[in-house]
Formats: sequence, C-alpha cells, structure tokens
Amino acid sequence: MAQSMNLKPFYLLLAVVAVAGGAWIWSARSGAAFEPVEVGPLSDSALAASGWVLGSQSAPVEIVEYADFGCPACARLAIITIPDVRRLLVATDRARLRFRDFPLGNPVVDMAHQAAACAGEQGRFFEMADQLFLNQSRWALEEDPRGRFEAFAEAVGIDLGRYGTCMAERRHWERVAAGRQAGLAIGINSTPRLVIGGIMLIGAQPYDSILKYVELAEARAAQ
Repeated sequence: MAQSMNLKPFYLLLAVVAVAGGAWIWSARSGAAFEPVEVGPLSDSALAASGWVLGSQSAPVEIVEYADFGCPACARLAIITIPDVRRLLVATDRARLRFRDFPLGNPVVDMAHQAAACAGEQGRFFEMADQLFLNQSRWALEEDPRGRFEAFAEAVGIDLGRYGTCMAERRHWERVAAGRQAGLAIGINSTPRLVIGGIMLIGAQPYDSILKYVELAEARAAQ
C-alpha cells in the first residue's frame, strides 16, 4: 500500500549532517566505486515479497531498497540520499520506493524490523523506519531496546496497544523473512542494495548515481 510522506524528521537531521557529517557524506559517495550488477527479472519468490511501498503505483520506475536497520551504511543512505529520492523522484511520480527488509541476523535488529512492520500495520512503516535510522546509535547496542522502540512508535502517532500486541505476537515476521529471501534469491549478501530497472547498486549510493539508473529505466520504459 502506498503511503504518504513525512519528510520533516529528515530535513531536521540533514541540518545536523551538514555541520558535522562531512565524513559521512564522503563515505556515502564512496559507494559509487562499486560496479552495478545486472540482476534481470525478479524471480516469483522475490516478486511475492512485496515489501513496503512509498509513492504512486503508476510511477514508471521502481526503486527497490534492501536494508538492515542496524547497518550503518543503510543509515547513511537513509539520512543523506533517500530524502532527495523521496522529494525529487517519489513526490514527482517519477519513481516509487519499495523497501524490503534484509536483516543480517542480529536479534536486536530483527526486533527493529518487527517494530517497523508493526508500525506499518497502522500505515506508519516509513515514519518508523525514519526513527530507527535516525536514532540507530541510540538502540543498536542495547540488549533490549523494546522500550525505546515503543517511544519511537508513540512519536510517529500509532496506537500503542495495537503495536504492543503486534510485537508480542511477532505478527509480521514472515513478511520480514520474505524480504530477506527475495534478496537472497538475487544474490544479495550485504546491505544496502538498490535495484533499479534490473540493475543492482551496491552500498550507500549518492543521489546522482540513483538518478542515472532511474533515467535509464525511464528511457527503457518509453521504448
């Protein structure tokens, strides 16, 4: 289901990054050194793992993001690059963004993916994802971050009773696991990865790299 965008938290953090995050920006741009990989059409199992979609279903290009909420490079991508993707590509209906969970096996991170999915049950997946990436350093090393996740859930305006029940039941774990299986099916073994028009980009790519492959996919779609 497509969801509306709330970009305010990202804009606030970008101001902080502009002052103190020069090294982060360099690191994110260094992802462009990786060569893109042709992955071709997705398998039936990959297509079945729908993930979480932001933007119009009629957009001509889909950007599929595979990410782990505890991955520092994924946080850099989310903080530095994805706001431009949302503002310049998703909000203008040039592309839609599909997030697929790809937890790398840490139990605390698994819990974070479940928390985002439970927020998604109430239409707030991307808002919760923003909170998890923005505050990654606050929860990633905790043994039990459930209380912090609940505070994030409250901050994005979801019903905490429904959220708590969802978390206790691990209600969406199969959906989270399906996202990982979809990634494994096309050879993903690290995060973040972006797939645009059958091309896989490796690492925390800058916006210009993403735009290049969106434009290529647009050209193909127009043929």
